[in-house]
Order: sequence, then structure tokens, then C-alpha cells
Amino acid sequence: MTGFTHTLGQSLPINAADIYVEIAGNPTGEPLVLLHGGLGNMMDFNAIVEHLPEQFQLIGIDFRGHGKSTLGNAPLTYRQYQADVEAVLDQLEITHYSVIGFSDGGITALRLAAAQPSRIRALVTIGAHHQLDSDDPVLDIYAAMTANKWRTLFPDNVAQYEATNPEPDFERLVPAVVALWTETTAYPGEAVRHISAPTLMVRGDQDHLCTRAHTLSLGELVPQADLFNLPGTGHDALNEAPALSIAGITPFLLQHCTESSSTQAFSTSPA
Repeated sequence: MTGFTHTLGQSLPINAADIYVEIAGNPTGEPLVLLHGGLGNMMDFNAIVEHLPEQFQLIGIDFRGHGKSTLGNAPLTYRQYQADVEAVLDQLEITHYSVIGFSDGGITALRLAAAQPSRIRALVTIGAHHQLDSDDPVLDIYAAMTANKWRTLFPDNVAQYEATNPEPDFERLVPAVVALWTETTAYPGEAVRHISAPTLMVRGDQDHLCTRAHTLSLGELVPQADLFNLPGTGHDALNEAPALSIAGITPFLLQHCTESSSTQAFSTSPA
């Protein structure tokens, strides 16, 4: 499949922001939504897009303030991300879909899957936790992040953002994302017990943000959760080991999407 380019999509007005969505893959295939991580964008999935089965219609969404989406005036929260994704899919007239979500995208996907009634057929999370306690050391890591620190760590990432976003303001975006990360009440929490979709939890074994304890705790709550642990990889397992990642993700999607494809109808409007 061809990856996302930030040139072939459209921006949809949602709650005082323009949310960018781009469709790749099979235009009549089964919808598979791809949700990126914090301070990233849909193109972060391009390492695996070309290896995904051709039966899928790939729907990339840039979270508000990220990629080609404007920030708007609403505070960044996982609730807002969830509402934005639901609004995008409503405008595209997509009733049911599967999801691959990385980090913030995975946390948002957990909220989407826990909503009742659920619209998700199969769920893949990468490096995503469902809750953080107030004394979790990960919160200190998040709280210490600044725009300058991120620029130092990921200069190419910031340069891409500034070249792509229609209203770039990295000094405003980073504090908004830090506030999202550290707002513990907005994580899906115990609501993940309501997830009925088959779920694959992907984790890099050296991930310092989504620990083994986080993942095992999530797996205890989600009825149909399987763990795919990738040795020798960190938080961004997809880009660190794309071949290994796709080796576990593809069979899972094919199994659970094929099982219900004969009973589930899909409708999409053109991008």
C-alpha cells in the first residue's frame, strides 16, 4: 500500500478546529483507523502501511494541533481526541471500523472501544496504558517535557510539524500536550472493562513509558486482550521494528476482521 503523504486528504471542521484526515489503501476495503502518538502525526505509520493487507481502507487522522490539524481553542484531552475521531468518522459515514493506536492514539482507541455501544471490531494498541496513578513516575517524565527539550530530542519531527501545520505554534502545542498527559482523570481507567472488541496489546519490552505492569494491568481488565511483547524495542516499537510488529498485527487483524466481515456493513464517502 501507499503511505500517507499529507497531500491527498481533507480537513474537516470540528469544534473550532480543522481536523485533517487522509485515506489510503483499498478505497472500498474494510475501514482501519490509524491514530498516532503525542507530538507525532499519521505519517508515523508509514513504516508499516505498505505491509498491511490490501483488504483494508486506511484512515489516518491527525489529532488537533498535530500534523495538518489546527489546534483550535478546546483544551487537549483524551475525551476531546475521542470526540474528534468520532466526529470525523461520522462525517465520513463510517459506522464500524478497526483501530491501530500508538501511545496517545492507543489511549484514545481504548476510550473509543469502551464507549457504548461500541463501533470497533478489532483493536490494536501500541505502548498505551489505560490509567496512571497520581504517584506514577511516568507523570514526572511527562511534566518535565518542554518545547525546547522536544526540539533537542526530535529536531526532524519539529521541522516536519512546522512545515506541515497550517497554524504552527510549537511553544503553545507542547504545554497543551503535557496537560493532556498529566490529566489522570481523562484516561479511560476502569471503563476498559466494557471493551468487547478483540484487543491486541503491543509493547516494546524496553518501553519506559508503558511498563510491563501497565500493560498487564490493562490485560486483566479487557476480556479479550492478548499481549504481543517485542524484545529489544522501546516505546516506538512500530518504527524500531516494523517487520516484527507487522508479523503480529496482521494475523490478528485478518482473523478478527474476516470473522465478522460477512455480518458487518460499511459505508464511506470519498476523501
